[in-house]
Amino acid sequence: MTSARPCRRQVLKAGALAAGASALPLALSTPAEAAQPAGTPEATPRFLHGIASGDPLPDGVLLWTRVTPRPEAVPGSGLGPDTEVRWELGADQAFTRIVASGTVTATAAADHTVKADVRGLTPDTPYWYRFTATTSTGTTVSPTGRTRTTPATDAALARLRFGVASCANWEAGYFSAYRHLAARGDLDAFLFLGDYIYEYKTGEFCARGTVVRPHAPTHEILTLADYRTRHGQYKTDEDLQALHAKLPTIAIWDDHEFANDAWSGGAENHTPGAEGDWTDRMAAAKQAYFEWMPVRPSIAGTTYRRLRYGRLADLHLMDQRSFRSQQARTGSGAVDSADRTITGRAQLDWLKAGLSASDTTWRLIGNEVMISPVAFLSLPDYLLRPLAKLLGLPGEGVAVNPDQWDGYTHDRRELLGHLKANGITNTVFLTGDIHSAWAGDVPNEAATYPLSGSVATEFVVTSVTSDNVDDLLKVAPQTVSLAAATAIRTANPHVKWVDLDSHGYGVLDITPEQTQMDYYVLSDRTRKDATSSWTRSYRTRTGTQRIERADAPVT
Repeated sequence: MTSARPCRRQVLKAGALAAGASALPLALSTPAEAAQPAGTPEATPRFLHGIASGDPLPDGVLLWTRVTPRPEAVPGSGLGPDTEVRWELGADQAFTRIVASGTVTATAAADHTVKADVRGLTPDTPYWYRFTATTSTGTTVSPTGRTRTTPATDAALARLRFGVASCANWEAGYFSAYRHLAARGDLDAFLFLGDYIYEYKTGEFCARGTVVRPHAPTHEILTLADYRTRHGQYKTDEDLQALHAKLPTIAIWDDHEFANDAWSGGAENHTPGAEGDWTDRMAAAKQAYFEWMPVRPSIAGTTYRRLRYGRLADLHLMDQRSFRSQQARTGSGAVDSADRTITGRAQLDWLKAGLSASDTTWRLIGNEVMISPVAFLSLPDYLLRPLAKLLGLPGEGVAVNPDQWDGYTHDRRELLGHLKANGITNTVFLTGDIHSAWAGDVPNEAATYPLSGSVATEFVVTSVTSDNVDDLLKVAPQTVSLAAATAIRTANPHVKWVDLDSHGYGVLDITPEQTQMDYYVLSDRTRKDATSSWTRSYRTRTGTQRIERADAPVT
């Protein structure tokens, strides 16, 4: 996601495991620090960064935690002794029936993070889990988390529900969205669509230019130790810890897990030489990500992989940073080149094959950047400039955002043509990245829509905290930006709704009859006690490939 570029960058450029449906006890939402026994000696191991589960399967789930064996063993330090960590998975919260257990060693080489990929479990079943760390100075038990396996591959499901979020910038506010998702009792998993952390130094991209809480380290993160430290800081957030303990996480990365507008050979926010080798920086970022996130490294050590929820939905999770070509210069004509790619050949073939082979009712695609074409035609300068900063457009005014699929039209035509030619229906793209909420059709040919029809639909969720249009303009929300939203819809009739100002999250509800996104907004991202309220809902009915407004959220 492109954000407002700091002065330093301008100078440089110029010069050169799933949760159940019932509500959980409050104990599951207790921060990790509260789980330490009263009077615990400082040297006793501690679980300061919470616990998590992720990537649920019919027979398994991934468990995660990070242990601090001694006070000096902070994230990224490389300090601290090897520590034995026992994990337990129980059929009940009291752990009177332990169904699986094991021991792993937390080492400085893995930043004292541990994972257990538990298999041999029963489909569609809730489980509770915990960790116990032991050193020569004592033993500590982690908080308890709850997770759930997915249904059997041939199971008929009546409903599936995800909490959906993206773009959570520590410096721009508090993660109240996570608290509100954790408080719900009706979600099967938490789907995160990228920008889980931000790489900037303190003050470089914050809340309307104000740092709500400073980044650690304070400098831009470049090394393995830096990325570990930043991940560790984010994992101390109480609301994030509560959500991870409550629901299994299904996550993909976008650019800020690396650097702004990342591509396979570099990034907008990376200066070769001054900031080292890009290959080394990306390798460090990926290593820290897989250490600190409850996800399985999949094909070629990336995040693209596929999960299944019975016969209701396949979830295809994308990696649109590791293999992409460099973003084209707008106006160069390169956006249409067959030599450029956003997915890489192997991933695009994998996705097309998976969509063709799918026998589920719905095909969901976890998609980092917007696939629907969006033309930004004539907008007044005072609106174009903040939109340009937000969406990665040159400030002089152009038609497309080259960081999105608009900058890689050959790949998009191939994918959408595959859907149309093979009669693949009920494909829904789930997207983050652009700090704004959208709902619309994905047209086969935007220029002739609606006559040319729609081959898929797309729901875009806004940011948890990262600045959007009203923040960049420093005006009240839903005032100045309304003119921009109207102009966008007028120029792009397949876009049914856009909110350029709000911060919040989505709740995606899937049934055999329809898929609906309910959009929720926060009262104030800079307050820990921010409230949440429903603002809009849009749905696509099975077989239609079209978006329509729904009158109320699904209850």
